[in-house]
Amino acid sequence: MATPTTPSNETDTHTPRIIRPLVDFLHKEASAGILIIIAAIIAIIWANSPWHESYHDLWNTHIGIDVAGHLLELNLREWINDLAMVLFFFVVGLEIKREITEGELRDPRQAALPVIGAIGGMVVPAAIFALLNAGGEGASGWGIPMATDIAIVIGIVTLLGTRAPSWAKIFLLALAIVDDIGAIVVIAVFYSDGVSFVWLAIAIGSFVLAALIKNRVPFIGVYVAIGGLCWFALHEAHIHPTLAGVAFGLLAPVRPRNARVLVDEHALAEHPGYDAAFKLSRQARESVSIVEWLEHRLHPWSAFVVVPIFALANAGVRIEASELGGMVTNAVTWGVILGLVVGKTIGISAFTLLAVAFKVARLPKGVTPRYVIGAGALGGIGFTVSLFITELAFGESILAEDARLGVVVASLAAALIGSAIMVPGHVDED
Repeated sequence: MATPTTPSNETDTHTPRIIRPLVDFLHKEASAGILIIIAAIIAIIWANSPWHESYHDLWNTHIGIDVAGHLLELNLREWINDLAMVLFFFVVGLEIKREITEGELRDPRQAALPVIGAIGGMVVPAAIFALLNAGGEGASGWGIPMATDIAIVIGIVTLLGTRAPSWAKIFLLALAIVDDIGAIVVIAVFYSDGVSFVWLAIAIGSFVLAALIKNRVPFIGVYVAIGGLCWFALHEAHIHPTLAGVAFGLLAPVRPRNARVLVDEHALAEHPGYDAAFKLSRQARESVSIVEWLEHRLHPWSAFVVVPIFALANAGVRIEASELGGMVTNAVTWGVILGLVVGKTIGISAFTLLAVAFKVARLPKGVTPRYVIGAGALGGIGFTVSLFITELAFGESILAEDARLGVVVASLAAALIGSAIMVPGHVDED
């Protein structure tokens, strides 16, 4: 029978590395937020520099591939937004699955505050934008101010340290996940035009096939191939193909294939070599759920590669002095700014505090309404998903430039206002 052994401090100076999904996620997200900000700043400087034409020429470079006689030609920005962002939305799907089954959204009473806050943070901003743009050519952009960029928000809350309660991180994380669910629904229902039902049937069929074999076929390459078919079918069906990432993320199992095992250190020492190491590695891998493992492996690629490149490709707003007056008085620009800065603050904080007042849920010890309002203001940092919906709503039109300016200005304002509300306090959570 295998028995665990306890190594002495003299022989083992290393602390074992374990997978802690929530803690790992928050640490990586905080670092990624800083990288996204840097990428956005580079994009804005580049787009307004003497070399601004090279910025637009690069992202408008067309690349085509032939898939079984079907020519798929997109510019570089579209390849990033339509294909690379699949990884981002796949990780989003994994996060949603984990939080609903094992995390902050598992307990309905515990999930009540972020869910209710997120609903307010989606409805109020969308309503403000819709009111300002009712009947105008920018009316379709109402979904832009609905999102919260969790990477930048967590980065700011981390920098605030003890000025912000640890509750704020968990609350904003859960809120952003509910936001993501709302954004996914909005993209699927309102930003998909001229649906081809033949291709849609192929996409659904590929997803059903993956669902049927998920407990029978352990080879990830099979799911990558099926997912690729689903992506292509959604693209041809005129439904945004990043939804394939979300769907397959939600499909991932949350239970390990095998129970955790004890390793007999002496037996391993007696039979060293590749076979023993491979067997041990496989046992360790199979004792962690697929959701946790995939999130652990893919989240750094999503957070540190895909999203910063997305920010670099989409945040480059060209601000011409002659056009600045028109942009800052534009209903689309102000709809985004007021939606994110005012709408998010009011929507999140008011809905959350009303839930507390009606005893639907309660705030943790030491968390006052001021921190709720501060968290609501930080929720106005929309950036990644807001820019993503901007591209879906307006493409490469002038309205898209107006909306991007609004997203950048609003996200900066929300960060400053939310931080200013949080900073005067000091939370003692001991």
